[in-house]
Amino acid sequence: MSSRKHSAKRSLDQWLSDYAVSHQNSLNKKIHWLCVPTIFVSILGMSMAISTWFTIVLAMLVALFYLRLSTPLFMAMGSFMLICLTAMALMPLSFKGWAAIFVVAWIGQFVGHKIEGKKPSFFEDLKFLMIGPAWVANSLLGRVIKPSA
Repeated sequence: MSSRKHSAKRSLDQWLSDYAVSHQNSLNKKIHWLCVPTIFVSILGMSMAISTWFTIVLAMLVALFYLRLSTPLFMAMGSFMLICLTAMALMPLSFKGWAAIFVVAWIGQFVGHKIEGKKPSFFEDLKFLMIGPAWVANSLLGRVIKPSA
């Protein structure tokens, strides 16, 4: 995964391919399909508990990251963020409630990586924290990206 050193130059497919390297085990994939969106919505929930404006700015920065990678990804993730905001409205939890969900979902992620036998991708590059939701979206849409060698 030496290509990670040049992360700014990578295409979406390259990011997803590098991410897929540590997400081959079927149980780990299922855990990620559940935990990655849960972590995403819990981060939005925690930020909303702090400040609506902070959440808007955060969401705009996240959307900009996805737009720079791919317009269809931007559209998909924008739709997903609207779903997250709807979930937050239906489950009006406090900061502590969202933080508890966040911690439990991260425990699930680390259990998945223990099963996989590979460390999480974000240990190599923190941008993989943003690629995880894109990988889930691509996976759920049936778009399979082969792992990089």
